[in-house]
Order: sequence, then C-alpha cells, then structure tokens
Amino acid sequence: MGGFRLSRSVRSSLEADSFRRDEDERELIDAGEVAEMLGMTVDWVYEQSRRGRIPTITLGRFRRYRRAAIEAWLLSIERASADAGQ
Repeated sequence: MGGFRLSRSVRSSLEADSFRRDEDERELIDAGEVAEMLGMTVDWVYEQSRRGRIPTITLGRFRRYRRAAIEAWLLSIERASADAGQ
C-alpha cells in the first residue's frame, strides 16, 4: 500500500502549529483577564471560583484559569441556554 510523505517544511509547520495549540491550551491567566473576557468584575470571578462555578486552578493561595477551560465552560453554558430555549 503506497502512502505519501510530507515534505520536511510542511511537517515542521504542522508540528509548530501543534505546539502552539498545545501552548494555548496550557496558557494560564489570572482573574483580571477572566473578568475582562467575561465583562464582569474581578470580585465576581473570585466569588464564582470559590463556589466552584468557574474552572479554576488553585496554586497555594493563588487562583489561575486555563484560557481553553474558560472558553469551553462558556460554550457549555451557551449550549445549555440554547437547548433550554428549544
């Protein structure tokens, strides 16, 4: 069975894109950035974090948020709202 081979430059480009995606998924942001994303206050973000409503990573006394997790959380809320409206 014959296959095809990617050129070295195409393979390098794909690997670089994959690395950037992995890096984006691991990116940690703080409550201020989450508040800005959501158009809410930092206090609101911390309160929702304490209540377990926002995906949070606790590092000692600090809270951080994975950008990809916040975006996925928003999509799940959006889907639930759309499903409830049907």
